[in-house]
Amino acid sequence: MVTGIILKIIPVGEYDRHICILTKERGKITAYARGARRQNNRLMAVTNPFCFGTFRLYVGKSSYNLLEADISNYFEELRTDVEGAYYGMYFLEVMDYYTRENNDELPMLKLLYQSLRALLNEHLPRKLVRYVFEMKAMVLNGEFPGMPVGDGKIYDEATAYTVDYVTNSSIEKLYTFVVKDSVLEELAQIMDTYRRRYIDRRFKSLEVLGELNL
Repeated sequence: MVTGIILKIIPVGEYDRHICILTKERGKITAYARGARRQNNRLMAVTNPFCFGTFRLYVGKSSYNLLEADISNYFEELRTDVEGAYYGMYFLEVMDYYTRENNDELPMLKLLYQSLRALLNEHLPRKLVRYVFEMKAMVLNGEFPGMPVGDGKIYDEATAYTVDYVTNSSIEKLYTFVVKDSVLEELAQIMDTYRRRYIDRRFKSLEVLGELNL
């Protein structure tokens, strides 16, 4: 039994799926879900992206196999909201990029779950949620360098304070503030620069967000 969030699904054959789960116990794993694409199959609803809960697995000859799942949060609100869905899918893609099997990925799992919840908070700008998520993911991965230096730009003191807060705060306290538009713009510049510098993958959902100007 593992607890986690489904990051992505891959169709297999006519009726089956492979699901990628970020788990508390075993890091990122892939499991085979037999019949999960068959109409009215009991695994159909519980093997979709964003599903968070417990998954009962057994080890087969070459992979984990899913027996059943108890989902405590489907994040249905994201599924019915185009903007929220693309932000959420971007977060899933980032976690798929960063996490590995048999690593201690509990902090990343907590960050993902809290960030998906933050996307549903109408009082938080989603761009702010995105930049905080990106920044903390880099911090957890040990590659966030802090405020830029030597680029000749003078940043707002509130931007420096925000970066320091996100870097040093617990995940549970990340999404407890808002910032003025000028600070949000500076956070965007910082994270766009660092993402291009430290991440060597293109994310389809992020490209869509850019095309939609979200």
